[in-house]
Amino acid sequence: MKLYSGSLCIFSHACRFVLKEKDIECDVVYIASKEDEEIIAELNPYGETPTLSDRDLILYDGIVVSEYLDERFPHPPLLPSDPTTRAKVRVMVSRLRRDWLDSIQSCIATGSKPDKKLSKSINDGLVAMSSHFGHNKFVLGDEFTMVDAYFAVLLWRLPMLGISLPKQGSNTLAYGTRMFEKASFIESLSPAEREISIG
Repeated sequence: MKLYSGSLCIFSHACRFVLKEKDIECDVVYIASKEDEEIIAELNPYGETPTLSDRDLILYDGIVVSEYLDERFPHPPLLPSDPTTRAKVRVMVSRLRRDWLDSIQSCIATGSKPDKKLSKSINDGLVAMSSHFGHNKFVLGDEFTMVDAYFAVLLWRLPMLGISLPKQGSNTLAYGTRMFEKASFIESLSPAEREISIG
């Protein structure tokens, strides 16, 4: 199994976090040259990361890759077993992507900072979630799920995006610190991601 990954790509990072959380053996290839980009272009019609090659199967779109990894290697499960909670996880990941992740990835790809509207949306949303993390260990309560994988990689990038949460967001930041201290998160970091300051 081989994962073609961007060094700073937020969706690639979430997939790497899932790989490490589930202790899956996988060769991670960071796209660093024109030759690498050509390989991706042959495998993926969009020429983007992450792209997963597993025998004869080629997958792309970070969320599709993450869900495939969870189903192919079911322990520990990152999608809950009951349909209702599983649907909640999928809706939350979808909302994260629509509201923030796609725009953040665009900023990363272009080397730009988020505009005022996006920065305010992220800041206000994370502050609003702070009360939730005052009573819950993870996004959906007491269990680590796929949502946490995507939420953690977003929080790791706040300094890079020039976003600093106020005191009212302290519980969200404390949650982020807990995620960043997980061995699986530390192992998921690319060399470029390790250089992102966490304040």
